[in-house]
Order: sequence, then structure tokens, then C-alpha cells
Amino acid sequence: MIKGKNIDLRLVTDHDLEYLYAVMNDLSNTNEFWPLMLETRKTFMDKFAQTGFWGDQSGKMLIVDKNDNILGEMNYFKGLWYMPGYEVGYRIYRPEDRGKGTASKALALFIDFLFKSKEINRLEIEADVDNVASIRIAEKCGFKREGIKKQSAYVNGRYRDNLLLALLREEYFTKPINNH
Repeated sequence: MIKGKNIDLRLVTDHDLEYLYAVMNDLSNTNEFWPLMLETRKTFMDKFAQTGFWGDQSGKMLIVDKNDNILGEMNYFKGLWYMPGYEVGYRIYRPEDRGKGTASKALALFIDFLFKSKEINRLEIEADVDNVASIRIAEKCGFKREGIKKQSAYVNGRYRDNLLLALLREEYFTKPINNH
């Protein structure tokens, strides 16, 4: 478990699976920038059984409050096989839990963990160019804009442009984020 002041990050357990399956398949929790995705219970459970949602190529940690209530998730995954780092994503599940600073605190904790535990040089975030909140979260945590990937995501029936943001190891250790 990674402990912060107001939130913690922890790995997924067997006890979380029913709630996670329900909240992730409830499309009313999806905002305009998140792809519409449904997953069968079998596929979801099989993925957990195989890896526990944690491995060298990808991982998921839950964002929980101090009472262990699940608020959202942090994840990382290997984008391009030759990239010396990971793409990072974050999501607060329920609309009523958004806009409270939780995602930026969780991202700060997650960045610190990844750079201290993995031999990587770079983290990336892709955010829809119109997703002002997500871009603000990334920039608050030290990510810099690098460019636009035109029509790189299919979301809610149309192709969308994504802003590519990145944070290098040396940038992080020069000015670590103390936001957690």
C-alpha cells in the first residue's frame, strides 16, 4: 500500500472484484472523454486470476480514502515496446467523487512510486485535447506538453485528438511533486 495524507493507493483484492466489475461496466460513470467499454464477467475475472491486475507490462492500483472506500484507479502500461517507460492513466469512478483533487494526489503518489521502483526514464499521459481537468492534473504533477496526436482515440462515436504529456525521471528528481 502507498499511503498519502488523505488517500492511499493499494492493489486490487478478491473482495474488490464485484464492486469493480459493477462500477466499470456502469456506463453512467463514464464521462465524455472515456471510451465506452464493456467487459464480460468471465474476461474480467480471468484477467484478475492471471495477474491480479499487476505485472511488468501493466498494473492497476485502487485509489481509496482512509476508510478504504474505493474512489478510482491508477494504472500504467507499456505503450510502445521500445519506449523506456510507461503510459499512466487515472480515473475517478463516480461523478460525485470527481473535482475534489483526488486524482492529482493519487497521480503524485503513483509517479513517486513508479520512478523509485522501476528502472524507467519516462512517463506519458494522453488526454483528450478538450479534457481540461485531466490536462490540469497532469501539469500540476509536472508533466509537460509535447504535442498532439491527431485522431488517435475513438471515443463516443468519433475520432478525437489527444494531447501527449510527458515527465522525465531527471525532471521529477530535480523538482519532485509534494502533492500527496
